[in-house]
Amino acid sequence: MRLALPARAAVIAAATLLALTAATPPADGAADGFGPLPPHNPYAGPDGTATMHGDTGSSDATPLPGPGAGPLTSRRVALASACPTVLVGSDGYPVALCTPILGQMPTVHLLDPATGDPIAELAVAKGSLLGGVYAYLDQLDRLVLVDGERSLLRIGHRRTAAGGPELYVASSLPLAGAVPEGDSVTGVSPDWQGRVWFATAGGVVGTADERTGRVRSVSLPAGERIANSISTAPGGTAVATDHATYLLTADADGTPRIAWRQPYDRGPGRKPGQLSPGTGSTPTFFGPATGTDYLTVVDNAAPTVNLLVYRASTGAPVCSVPVLRAGGSGSENSPVAAGNSVFVASTYGYPYPKLPEGAGASVPASGDFTGGLSRVDVRADGSGCDLVWDNRTRSAAVPRLSTADGLIRTVLRQPVIPFTTATSLLDPYYYAEIDPATGSTVRTRYLGAGFLYDTLQMVGSIAPGGVVYQGTVTGVLRVANG
Repeated sequence: MRLALPARAAVIAAATLLALTAATPPADGAADGFGPLPPHNPYAGPDGTATMHGDTGSSDATPLPGPGAGPLTSRRVALASACPTVLVGSDGYPVALCTPILGQMPTVHLLDPATGDPIAELAVAKGSLLGGVYAYLDQLDRLVLVDGERSLLRIGHRRTAAGGPELYVASSLPLAGAVPEGDSVTGVSPDWQGRVWFATAGGVVGTADERTGRVRSVSLPAGERIANSISTAPGGTAVATDHATYLLTADADGTPRIAWRQPYDRGPGRKPGQLSPGTGSTPTFFGPATGTDYLTVVDNAAPTVNLLVYRASTGAPVCSVPVLRAGGSGSENSPVAAGNSVFVASTYGYPYPKLPEGAGASVPASGDFTGGLSRVDVRADGSGCDLVWDNRTRSAAVPRLSTADGLIRTVLRQPVIPFTTATSLLDPYYYAEIDPATGSTVRTRYLGAGFLYDTLQMVGSIAPGGVVYQGTVTGVLRVANG
C-alpha cells in the first residue's frame, strides 16, 4: 500500500548574513539551452530523484525546479547520522540512507514530505565506510542496495494494520558467490533489461537477475579498485576504477563484457580532499542528441586535473581540458552534465573527518580548501571542448543542475575569517543558487554554522514542490519556499 501525502506544514526560518544577501534568480526557462537528460530507466524511480546523482546516467541534473523566487526557509532534521543519500519516490516520500555516528549501522529513514521528519526507520547489516552509500529507488519506490552481508535488498514502505508507516525488506538476493569475503559493493544501478549491475571495491563488476536468481560477474585487471558508483545507459554500464574508465555490456545470460577501456592520468597519489587514489568521479553520461552521447570523468593529474570526455559508444576521446585552475585542482565529486555542458566542483583540501580504510596518505600531505567550479562545453560538432568559465566557488556539496529553472544549486562553506582559505568547526554554511551561464552566485540562504551543518561534499536532491533535501554529517537539511 502506498502512503498518502500529508498536508504541508510550516518550517523554521534562519537568519541571512548581510554579506550574502539574496538576489533574484534567473527566470524560468533560463536552462533551455541544456539538451536532453539521460533517457528514463524503466526499472528506476522518477528522473532527478531516483539515484544519488539524479538518474541512472548520473547526470546530477534534474527536470524538477527548485525553490522559487520567494522567501526561503530552512530546517535541520537531526538524525545523529551522516546522510549521503536522500531520494524521493513517485509517491513524494523522501527516503534517506544514513550511517549513524554511533555504531555506524546503516539505517534507512522514511521522511515526512511536509517536514522532513523521520516517520519510520530500518537498520541493515553494516559494511564498509563506502559500502551501502550508493543506492537507488526502483519503479515501485523501493530502495535497492547491497548490505554488509553482501545481499541485494529491496526495501519498501507501507502502512501497518495499525495505520502507521513502516519500512520492510521486500526481497533479498545473496551476492556472496560473486562478491569475495572482505570485499564490499560500492555501487548499484539497473540496466534496461531489469538486471541490477553492481561493482565492488576490489574491482568485481557483476549483474544480478532477481527473476532467475542468476548472478554473473567479471574481475577487472588486478590492482584496480572502485571507490565510486556506477552509471547505466541503454548502451552499457560505465565504471571508473583508480586506473581507467570502462564501458561494459552483458551477454544474454548477464555475464559482463568489457566494451572499451580508457586509462587516465592517476597522478602521484590521493590528493587532499579526496577519499581514494585516482578519479573521484562517478562516470557521467550526457549529450545533446540522446542524453548519453558522451561519458565524462575527472582524472587525478597533478598539479591540474583534466575533464575527460569520451564518445560513449566507442570510448574514442573527445577532449581533455584542464579544469579547476582558479581554485584547488582536485575533485571527489561526479561531474554535472546536460546537453553539451559539464560542470566540475573542487573538493581539494576539504576536511573530511574520516577516510576509508586503505585511503593512504595524501600527496601533498595537506592543502587548504580554496574551492573551485568550472564549466566546460563540448563543441557542437564534437571536435573538442572549451573551458567557458572557472572560479573559486567554495562548494561543500555535489552541485545539482535544474533544467527546469536554469539554476545550479549547492551548499557553500565559507571561512569564519572572510577572504581566507582556512576551515574550522565554526564555519558557516549557505544554500546557494548559481547561474550556469556565468558561474555567479545569484542567491544564498544561511543554513547554520558548525559541525552539525557540514554537508561533507554530499549531494542535494530537489523534490517535487521545489523542496531541496541536503544530507549532512548529522542528518538532513530541508530548504523550501515558506
